Amino acid sequence: MFDAALRNIIDPPLNAIGTRIAAIGVSANAVTVFGFLLGLLAVPLIAIEQYGAALILILMNRLFDGLDGAVARHSLLTDFGGYLDIICDFIFYSAVVFGFALASSENALYAAFLIFSFMGTASTFLTYAIMAEKHGISTDIQGRKSLYYLGGLAEGGETIAAMLLMCIFPNYFMIVALVFGSMCWVTTITRIYAAWLTFGKSH
Repeated sequence: MFDAALRNIIDPPLNAIGTRIAAIGVSANAVTVFGFLLGLLAVPLIAIEQYGAALILILMNRLFDGLDGAVARHSLLTDFGGYLDIICDFIFYSAVVFGFALASSENALYAAFLIFSFMGTASTFLTYAIMAEKHGISTDIQGRKSLYYLGGLAEGGETIAAMLLMCIFPNYFMIVALVFGSMCWVTTITRIYAAWLTFGKSH
């Protein structure tokens, strides 16, 4: 919901750092993979309830997620890079939630609900991008990307906020999971409606 507005704030410093990283020959894909692996290290930390350390790794993952795009824009923006970035994001999001299921059996049902909700946002996001490419539709509202980014109530910024809340207030994981999972379903429904408006009337 706030991602487009946030880009105006975070893009200038990310682009400045990304320019320097690209200049020394580090590829955007290397930045993506390194950030992804850092993020996965948060999972065992969450499982053993070391939430502060996990929070730091989550923030580092998100920093590298922003940097990979900045590096790509100053070196080589590729389809595979966009593909790699998005699958790493979705796996990382679910992995963090899985960590909370490992931390407490009481969290398991709510973690399952949230991962279930991610399936709605992920599938509607990716299939819209496929159809947009087929119909020649593009947007740069969130900067130059390898695929179409369809917004919604629950986007990257809200996902990060939810994960941080889970780490800061782990005893309230169930509430955060229910609220954010519900936001995901609102996003899923509105994206299906947007797809119907864009593609449904052409047939």
